[in-house]
Amino acid sequence: MYPDHTPRPLTARAVEVHHPTPLTPAVAVPAPVVPVQPNTVPAVASIVLPDGRVVTGYAINPAQPEPTSAKPPVSRTAVNVALGGLGFLAMCGGLILLTSFIAALTAFITQLITLAAVIFGGWIAVQIFSASGHQGGTTVNIRKATFKRNHFHS
Repeated sequence: MYPDHTPRPLTARAVEVHHPTPLTPAVAVPAPVVPVQPNTVPAVASIVLPDGRVVTGYAINPAQPEPTSAKPPVSRTAVNVALGGLGFLAMCGGLILLTSFIAALTAFITQLITLAAVIFGGWIAVQIFSASGHQGGTTVNIRKATFKRNHFHS
């Protein structure tokens, strides 16, 4: 078939026929006796081939794969990425709160400075403008004063 799944056109080909060659029976040689522990004797299996021959041998157990430890349902990498994302999210929220707190504190300090400037400026203005119209109090003009024995005489 072609890649687009259309059938190929039929062509005449030479047909090759393969015939199996028969095996000659081997001379039966007794197998060497191998000492085996009594509890570990493997099972012996015999197979009858289609031509009537019998093949006897030990059954080979298929190789068992190494037992693997049970994998957790979620990989550790995924858990670490998720926890890192949560930590980053919490940090961003904390930074937003921190910047909001700093902005509010800056505004509060600015208002305190402005209030102090207004109050102090008003007090200075009162001192300046009230000095020219000084009323009340005692005015002393010393023109001809004499000091005798550390006593003031006018």
